[in-house]
Amino acid sequence: MTQTAQRDLVARYFDGFRAGDHPMILATLTDDVAWVIHGHRTTQGKTEFDGEIENPAFTGSPDLDVQRVYEDGSVVVSTGEGSGVSTEHGPFRFAFNDLFTFRDGLIARVDSYVVPLP
Repeated sequence: MTQTAQRDLVARYFDGFRAGDHPMILATLTDDVAWVIHGHRTTQGKTEFDGEIENPAFTGSPDLDVQRVYEDGSVVVSTGEGSGVSTEHGPFRFAFNDLFTFRDGLIARVDSYVVPLP
């Protein structure tokens, strides 16, 4: 898979989150995908991943501003800022860094680092 194709798949992944489109997101992932949200939770496989997408602690779809994308072989790293709505605390802002590891043309692992912003 070319780096351009990997970048396009990551862009589609983020578009899926912005639209709340589960099938779009899941189509970018391997069946055994791991999602490590550091300091929070690790999911294994598409079913658990899908459950975290629709986390009941949040409402609506996040606003995501991807500011930088870097590639090195089978890894794509993105950084940016976003906002969302927590069911318990209301609106919030955050900075994020996602590291995507590819296998066979799909995302096999996502390492997410999320930092709250004032």
